[in-house]
Amino acid sequence: MVRLNKIYTRTGDDGTTGLGSGERRLKSDLRVEAYGTVDEVNACVGMARIHTGASHPEIDAMLARIQNDLFDLGADLAVPDTGEKLDYEPLRIVPAQVERLEKDIDLLNKEIAPLRSFVLNGGTPAAAALHLGRTVARRAERLVVALAQEPDEHVNRDALKYLNRVSDFLFVAARAVNDNGKADVLWVPGKNR
Repeated sequence: MVRLNKIYTRTGDDGTTGLGSGERRLKSDLRVEAYGTVDEVNACVGMARIHTGASHPEIDAMLARIQNDLFDLGADLAVPDTGEKLDYEPLRIVPAQVERLEKDIDLLNKEIAPLRSFVLNGGTPAAAALHLGRTVARRAERLVVALAQEPDEHVNRDALKYLNRVSDFLFVAARAVNDNGKADVLWVPGKNR
């Protein structure tokens, strides 16, 4: 159980922050950047939910699950799996979370007409917010991939898969809230030449 009584501790005033393992790292560290960007994705999903709550309750419920899972993902990234024994069991993304996202994507996508062009970010306010979340999720994914390439860093493969599926889900959800793709704004190559 998390309990926060005091919001400021002054321990980060030197430009460092504590990982879930207790290790201190610079706030500019790639791992901190990765889980911080996952937190940005979560904020984007929260903004999208302002537009989906009443109009798309099924999608809103999916987004609520994703928000919780994104906290799990942040916790996963905040405790690197170094093989060292910890006093607790670290929270990790598991295959079932990835599979659930895939089922949600398939459920939403079956009602949407296939694409015949790339989609511009927009349409309804909900779709625009979901597209923003998708782009931030892709940035988070790039950071996690870069982190996984570092020789002394360890990243849960299911965490990376989950992040990849989140951006896929947000794309499909954006199309779903755009009247199942009918209100999508399509890219017209060279239109303004």
